Parts: sequence; structure tokens; C-alpha cells
Amino acid sequence: MNRKVRIIQIGYGKMGRRIVSYMIESGADVIGVFDTDPLKTGNFIPECDEELRIETISRLEERIKQLRPDCAIVATKSLMRDVKDTILTCVKYGVSVVTTCDEALYPWTSSPAITKEIDLAAKAHACTVSSSGFPDLAYCSMIAAACGAAHRITAITGQASYNVDDYGIALARHHGVGLTEEAFYQEIGFRNQVTDEEQRRLINSGEFTAIPMWNANCWLCAKLGLTIRSHRQINLPILAGKDVCSSTMGRVIKKGETLGMSAKAIAETEEGIRLETESIGKVYETGEEDTNDWMIHGDPDIRVSNADIHNEEMICSLVVSRIVDTLNGPFGFVTSDHFPPATFLLNPLNTYIRNMD
Repeated sequence: MNRKVRIIQIGYGKMGRRIVSYMIESGADVIGVFDTDPLKTGNFIPECDEELRIETISRLEERIKQLRPDCAIVATKSLMRDVKDTILTCVKYGVSVVTTCDEALYPWTSSPAITKEIDLAAKAHACTVSSSGFPDLAYCSMIAAACGAAHRITAITGQASYNVDDYGIALARHHGVGLTEEAFYQEIGFRNQVTDEEQRRLINSGEFTAIPMWNANCWLCAKLGLTIRSHRQINLPILAGKDVCSSTMGRVIKKGETLGMSAKAIAETEEGIRLETESIGKVYETGEEDTNDWMIHGDPDIRVSNADIHNEEMICSLVVSRIVDTLNGPFGFVTSDHFPPATFLLNPLNTYIRNMD
């Protein structure tokens, strides 16, 4: 590609700001930044040399037509139903998308109708939609690569933890931060009790609320050629044992209130391999740190473990790296199991793009 990649950023919270910085350092031309927060509208982007200001999301479609970006980064919410309209607005004008939406890691089994709609629109307008983030590497491609060293696998288990204060208010609310235990079960935990029939109905109607490990399990099964026979998820509150300050919520989470949640997904496959994975997202107390610990059970047993993870920085780096695969990829909604592992960008971003002038 003989010019800089023209990119717009949608969502300028904690993650969005770092993504913009990384894109500029990688040689991208960030030509627009959009956010829903009226307090941010009109503010300058400090990472940009030029006088680029944050614009209201209500102007997105108008500005896409004027700016003609190559790619959009959608770093707003965690569920497909919440990012659908934003993605479709970009795709309508042939703009490819990389999103940090957790569910977009592998949404075919949790929001199939929405995913198909986006897939068909992207194909019709000759562009590509994909996603990335920490799960892309740590729950998926890294684990799938380690499976290649196993002769036989009976189960895959994994547990990951992260500080919800690192990711902004949308994710904190998605994890029930600040709710009473009773309110948590009313708003989130009630989903633990749904029947298989009701779960299928919710999935087909686009009302299902997937946890990150649900989509990671499905990604791994797709990559390894496994067929899921049954899949369940369980959300449990993590209650504060003492008062804990949350920078994202802007208040103290009182003793007995919810700091976050443990979210477990259990998949049984036709091949007899069981996947039992858990993510722990909570407001951290002093001394806690991110972890990622997996075990591939079989012949031989293989452990994949990471300590002292820089979750936020890795997410933003992976998003920028996946711009390359997205702009080089086939048209449609393409999950990263169809891509090679994310590439370290030694050179400017545009030097890796082959499908554009």
C-alpha cells in the first residue's frame, strides 16, 4: 500500500485512547475520532499532531462519507447487539471494521442472526469485519498452538482474571460492578437457570448474553475441528469483603456489594473433549494482578500460563495488528480462527497491506 492507512476510531475511552496512540505510532493516519460522551465532544486528541477533535457519534455516517476511511476501530461495548448498528453504518460505505467487542471473537453461536446480517452486508460492500483483543491471543491462538503438541486431548481447562477498572464503565456494568447480591441475580445471575430450549430461543432471537469464555470455547472448537454437543454458562457475583474504591465507577464499592463476577462456560463435544473455562473480571484490591492459566489434559498434559500480564496494552496492540489481517482478508465477517496469529508490526502499517492502492 503506497499511502498511510486511513482509520477512524469509534469509542475514545481508556482503551480507545491507547489504540489511537498505538495506531499513530504504527504509521496509520487517524482521520476521525467519535464518542457518545458529550463531555468529550470537541476536545483535542493529544496524540495527534494536527488539530483533530472528538466528534459526536451522531455525525458518524455523515463524516464517513466525507472522510472515506479504509478502516474503523469500534471500541465501545461487549455484545453484538450493542455494536451492530455502528458496524453496519461503517460497512454500508465499504469501510472495514476491527472491533474490541468481546462477543465478536466468535459470535456465530451466540448471535447468529446479527452476525449473518453483518457478514452479508460486508460481502455486498466489499469489506471485512473482524475482532481482536486479549482473548484472541491468550484464550484462543496461543491455546490452539499448544494443542498441536498433544497426541491426545481429553479436556481443556482455563482461568483468566482481569481488572475491570482498566476497561471503562460499559464493561464494569456488564460485570455487575456495584450491584447488591440480590440485584446481581436479578440482572445477570438469573441466566444461570435457563433451560436448553430457552437458551436456543435467546440465541436465535439475538437476546442471548454471552460471556467471553463462551465465545472462546466456540473459537477453539472451530479451530480444532470439534463439534459442540452442549454448552452452558454460569455467572456468579464476587462480593467485596471490605470497601474497595473503583476508579471507573467513580465511587467506593461497599462491603457486600459486587466487585465483579466469575463467568464459567462448559462445553461438551461430540468428540469427547470437554472445555471448562472461567474468566474472573472484578475491581482489583491492592496486590491483585492479571492472570491467565490453562491446562490441556491428555497425552501429554500441557500447561500454558502467564503471570503479570499487561492486559490493556496487549489488547490495544492486538487490535492494531489485526488491522493488517482485516484489510488483507476475504470480505464478510471473518473471525480470527481464519487468520494466522497476530503479527508484530516492525514496519509501518501500510507496508503490510496488499489488497489496496
